[in-house]
Amino acid sequence: MKIGLVVPIAGTSESAPPRYAEIRRTAQQAETLGFDSIWLFDHLLYRFDGQPTGIWEAWTMLAALAEATERVELGTLVICTAFRNPAVLAKMTDAVDEVSGGRLILGLGAGWHKPEFTAFGLPFDHLAGRFEEALEIITPLVRTGAVDFCGEYSQAPDCLNLPRGPRPDGPPILIASAGPRMLRLTARFADSWNTAWLGAPDELPARRAKLDAACAEVDRDPKTLATTVGVIIALPDLGADAAMAADPAKALSGDAAALAEGFRAYASLDVAHVICDVFPRTSEAIARVAEAARMVRGI
Repeated sequence: MKIGLVVPIAGTSESAPPRYAEIRRTAQQAETLGFDSIWLFDHLLYRFDGQPTGIWEAWTMLAALAEATERVELGTLVICTAFRNPAVLAKMTDAVDEVSGGRLILGLGAGWHKPEFTAFGLPFDHLAGRFEEALEIITPLVRTGAVDFCGEYSQAPDCLNLPRGPRPDGPPILIASAGPRMLRLTARFADSWNTAWLGAPDELPARRAKLDAACAEVDRDPKTLATTVGVIIALPDLGADAAMAADPAKALSGDAAALAEGFRAYASLDVAHVICDVFPRTSEAIARVAEAARMVRGI
């Protein structure tokens, strides 16, 4: 099982987004400490209770980190297909995969935070339908380099994706999904499925049962679809809000040994990749999670 780290690129209600130098340091620390992957969220802004919070544009940061790192996989959790023309996004995908030397995981989602759609003049209707059409364009362009598609929301007539990146079939496609229609799209198009956010894995079997049902509807063997899980890790002794760790279903917590036990529980459920969002977002907290990962691997 792989273990990855979310690299923060957003601010909080109390602080501004980190500068790129800090983002790069976090990514390079994750690589040095042995994480398998680093992940970026894709938003344009957050606005909860009327309070705006800033975030850097994810794809630009991803491209920069592709050059700043050498080994770790680079994932998006997840790129909102509504923010970018889907054919252009496919072309951007091959470019970043080329820069990274074939380390990209293309995580995709439909979007959900209405305030950012409104603020940037993007349509918020028919999100699943728009997402399906985006997949009809992105998937063949990334995997084969060609598509001819004209839908209600998106068009890519006789489109070619040239030059191709370093992998003949393109990078793996991950889809984050929960509802029935989105799960069916995951079963049709994805190489891996993401569900989030969990602490202990108690909820995972019920969620995966819904995915298995979606696979049955489209005649896909669920064993061919890898499971990835976004996991919250809260470390109050290092400065995280203690309330985050009060419910084990919402956050893993404790020393490195306790975190390692949590990781082993996911591994026992055949999870392919655990993606950790760590609180507090400090070097010391990241180092503890890395220590837990080494315990799981017996290093």
